[in-house]
Amino acid sequence: MSEEPFFRVDKFSVPAASRPRFIERLRRTHDALDEAPGCEQNMILEQIEGTGRFNIVTFVRWRNRACYDEARTAAKERQDRSGFNPQVFMDELCVVSDLGNYACLGEGS
Repeated sequence: MSEEPFFRVDKFSVPAASRPRFIERLRRTHDALDEAPGCEQNMILEQIEGTGRFNIVTFVRWRNRACYDEARTAAKERQDRSGFNPQVFMDELCVVSDLGNYACLGEGS
């Protein structure tokens, strides 16, 4: 398994009326990520200028893919225990998302 850094970048279009509830849940999720082994950088960003569609972006740098996979499994278990369904939550708040995993481009790529 690769020991290269692994990145998760999620972008959200959040209506103003939904922002407080969405941000509160997002902070709880990211607080848990801060405790996960291998989480090297964890940020929640809000667009303050520009014309982009997505006004909230999260950026998480993991030591490697294995650390991300372990944290994802733990997050899913927490959601299952609490009965939280992220997709239902985002649908209720009319949040549109673009979620993705990323790797650094190598030299010459």
